[in-house]
Amino acid sequence: MALQLIDADGVEALTMRKLAAALDANPMSLYHHVPNKDAVLRGVAQRVGSQFRAGERDDIPWQDRLRELALDFRELSHRHPKLMAYSFARPDYIQPEDPFWQGLIDLLTAAKLPAPEIPRVAATLCAVFTGLLYGEVTGALQRWTALSSASEDPDGEGSPPLTKDMVDSMFNCALDAAIVGVESHVARFRDRA
Repeated sequence: MALQLIDADGVEALTMRKLAAALDANPMSLYHHVPNKDAVLRGVAQRVGSQFRAGERDDIPWQDRLRELALDFRELSHRHPKLMAYSFARPDYIQPEDPFWQGLIDLLTAAKLPAPEIPRVAATLCAVFTGLLYGEVTGALQRWTALSSASEDPDGEGSPPLTKDMVDSMFNCALDAAIVGVESHVARFRDRA
């Protein structure tokens, strides 16, 4: 029920009183189950995170696994954009036991990245994908593409609005760049060896 309320009105609009009303319960009775709204939000985030399909296929190249992992993460973000926008802003959003993190660690291991480099590269990939997805779910990406300087847009008309295909293309471009970056990083260490 908390997720339904968040999907409809956003995290800020969720209160224990509104949740209790939606459940047809006394607001104080909720505190027998959770200590506060933050605990509700953590529980909702964990429940949504459990829907994530970690790219567990090991019969395909790690590059394809990374693509599947990122696209699944994006799909989940688009199903619950208000929750994800809130979650992406939290420093504790991704935990070591999260399927997304574990999937990254597994595929970077499969890519033959040296073990000491794996957490740093995984953190970088998390930053790239969550940053891009945050821009998508908040509408910032669409606003940024409309920015132009006077010399680029003398009529002041701005760029046309982004279509879904354009946003998909931008995400795939970032994903391609991330894959090439990891390939380059792996090659650099392989060449040193």
